[in-house]
Amino acid sequence: MKQFPRTEVAGKSLSRMIIGTNWILGYSHQGPAADHTIKNRHDSPEPIAAVLQEFLSRGVDTIMAPFAGNENLIEAIKIAEESAGEEMILVDTPIINVDDNRQARREAEQVIDQSRKLGADFCLPHHSSVEQLINKNKEEIERLPDYLQMIRDRDMIPGLSAHMPEVIVYADQNEYDVETYVQIFNCMGFLMQVEIEYIHKVIQNARCPVMTIKPMAAGRVTPFVGLTFVWNTIREQDLVTVGCTNRWEVAEDVEISRAALEGRPPNLEGRGSPSKTSIMQE
Repeated sequence: MKQFPRTEVAGKSLSRMIIGTNWILGYSHQGPAADHTIKNRHDSPEPIAAVLQEFLSRGVDTIMAPFAGNENLIEAIKIAEESAGEEMILVDTPIINVDDNRQARREAEQVIDQSRKLGADFCLPHHSSVEQLINKNKEEIERLPDYLQMIRDRDMIPGLSAHMPEVIVYADQNEYDVETYVQIFNCMGFLMQVEIEYIHKVIQNARCPVMTIKPMAAGRVTPFVGLTFVWNTIREQDLVTVGCTNRWEVAEDVEISRAALEGRPPNLEGRGSPSKTSIMQE
């Protein structure tokens, strides 16, 4: 196994490529038909494990997902770990109840307990939860320290999942106890709430490593275009989350990523088409 380039987050070594799971769990960002196709393809642990095993064979050992309730994925991780003889690094992005009352707090604690029980190394509350706490007037994330302490108390590394760039800016500004961030970043600006140039600046100025997501804009750009852009516009400590549906996509995305990091052309076969001209044969 050739190790994929690595970085450190809170002293823990991670592959700079993170295994994304939208294209395993059925969140295509394209439509119900695509979601249905993905779910059918991964309707048991075995096809998921095959994708994870391919990643592991290429030195990518870090995976991001909302793990709770996704039993096929959890079982697939166990299968892949046993096959490879190594443990994967789990970055959990759980959805928690952030209502300001005792019952909601108990529910949040139960979800974070489950994250620890599932073996998560990192716990990054989902952006849909975190962004409910944003106060733009005060430039704060209200009550966030309570949830971060819950994560610390359960021996996990805290971070924040973000779609809104304010999450990173306010967390840094207020010196909240976080070690990493998730942030959308791609060459199309897909699902990014402000222009690409500003998100690039946010990532460059972040005090913690950033786990970028959706580098191929959920299939709207080719892997070569999407991955080459992101790898060449983030810092050495930052990471890229890549979703694949099969082992061939894993091989292609890893090769494109290695090439971008090594400053060389990727070694890929030409695209198949029914009538190539002579200059397109190689």
